[in-house]
Amino acid sequence: MPNEEYALVIDFLPRGKSSDYKTEPIAQVIGTEFFTLLELIPKEGETLKAMDKIYVGKEERDKVNYIKGRICFKELTSTSASEIENAIEKIIKDNSERFLKFFNTAASITIRRHQLELLPGLGKKHMLSIIKEREIKPFESYEDIEKRVHLLPNPVSTLVKRILSELEDDGLKYYLFVRPPSKKPDFRR
Repeated sequence: MPNEEYALVIDFLPRGKSSDYKTEPIAQVIGTEFFTLLELIPKEGETLKAMDKIYVGKEERDKVNYIKGRICFKELTSTSASEIENAIEKIIKDNSERFLKFFNTAASITIRRHQLELLPGLGKKHMLSIIKEREIKPFESYEDIEKRVHLLPNPVSTLVKRILSELEDDGLKYYLFVRPPSKKPDFRR
């Protein structure tokens, strides 16, 4: 699977975590493509601010010294946990064509389950209404979805809730937007 190219900063600790034995600046970020949560070490003298978009790809990084690794939702600092919803909303709004494409092309997972039904607050009636409307004409904006689908919850906040649930629960069966958690080897056998 490809790696994240860009990420949004959700917390910057200039002296690192108090629980770490080594005091070095640390940042927690969320990837803009797969919503991967990462912890990284910025280059010396760099100060990062919440919602800064930074390059974390494989090429030369201008603000990042190295990436410590992937973290899970439980490892977020309290600041990160409070900022993550805003970061996800910003990513969704900045990449609206990608998420509108989801509403325009979402398909069945099984005979009884549809991808749209995995979104919080959407049931069979909303799913059928979305499919009917997108067959007439593809959705062009989030406002267009709200206007054409009767009593649909706000599409952006619905997407935010789904992405948050995918980040928080590492035992989900279906992942629509988030890179599934890596399976750690079980050495107890």
